[in-house]
Amino acid sequence: MPAPSELKARATAAVTASRHEILALSHAIHADPEPAFEEHRAAVRVAEAIAGHGYAVEHPAGRLPTAVRGRLTGELGPDGPRIGILAEYDALPGLGHGCGHNTMAASGVGAAIALAAVRDSFAGEVVFLGTPAEERGSGKQFMLEDGLFDGLDAALLFHPADRDMVNCALLASEDVDVAFAGKAAHAASEPWEGRNALDAVVLLLQAIGLWRQQLPQHARVHGIVMEGGTAANIIPDRATARFMIRSTDQVYFESMRERFRALVAGAAMMADVTGEVIFSGGSTTMKDSRTLAGLWRANMEAMGRVDEGVDPEHIGSSDMGNVSLVLPTIHPSLAICDHGVAWHSVESLQAAATPRADETTLLAASLVARTALDLLVDPALVATAWEEFRGAPGRGSLG
Repeated sequence: MPAPSELKARATAAVTASRHEILALSHAIHADPEPAFEEHRAAVRVAEAIAGHGYAVEHPAGRLPTAVRGRLTGELGPDGPRIGILAEYDALPGLGHGCGHNTMAASGVGAAIALAAVRDSFAGEVVFLGTPAEERGSGKQFMLEDGLFDGLDAALLFHPADRDMVNCALLASEDVDVAFAGKAAHAASEPWEGRNALDAVVLLLQAIGLWRQQLPQHARVHGIVMEGGTAANIIPDRATARFMIRSTDQVYFESMRERFRALVAGAAMMADVTGEVIFSGGSTTMKDSRTLAGLWRANMEAMGRVDEGVDPEHIGSSDMGNVSLVLPTIHPSLAICDHGVAWHSVESLQAAATPRADETTLLAASLVARTALDLLVDPALVATAWEEFRGAPGRGSLG
């Protein structure tokens, strides 16, 4: 059975009582954006916040300097479910928190505060995980490999959006760094002595543009030029670019790597340079837990919000997919702005620091805590979630 309503009301009251602390954290992280793997100040803020509410904190946790783990055992004893409460706090280079990760960090901390306030009501353990590098690099995969998710029975994380969605659809994604090496020469007096690495980048961009014509609707390829030379009168001997490949179909996604390698090789051959491709930061498609999603939906509806369903035309990627292939996981969304606001934009950046975003952050903290309580006080629900997880095949993981 789900947790009693009085217990959930206590958790929500704890969020309300800590409103100033939770929102101050959100605003501080929003005003001080740090990109993937460099979230040093955000990680300190998060670690100090949960330590102040009784969590035993490891910082750093595992190999990532900006990863955080906090543990809190219920007063009824350690033998019980172990529920993971996740938080993200990396920003987009040049844009800041246009994905609203400040609200995710603050809501995760808020949920941790709420659960600490009701620790007299459950056995088991709450495990708070501050997870770096979601926007690039798939920090959660490092944390999985470091054993920081070992023993967890569920992973819960909210995401801001332009609508309320219980379920989560994700594109499998991977970062692709490309470097071409040629030969420098004077661009006016002896251009024939050079081999232009930038030409290879231009050719690769053209090839990708033509490839898109044959890509199915579930696939994406996009990127930027990182380095294209040092002066207009020098044939560039080095040029680099960064891309992402994505698909909602994990099997098709695997084939995209080889096609991309072939395009790089072709561009290098045509420009008479050498090319190198490095794939990193793989994130997978999502395996939603129906059991956990059902609990979240019931809690959301009890607090006056309605599931608007996944918008299949506007989906992205997250390393939360990697977590979902290892243990029961949900990654629901709540609106911080009106429908149609483009994500990773100036508008979404501004939306993440509005009063509406603040209220959604507090709501998310309460919903994460309430859903965690359902699991903590009723181990049978945990068993059901695992039974479903083991019986529902995933779509495969990245190699």
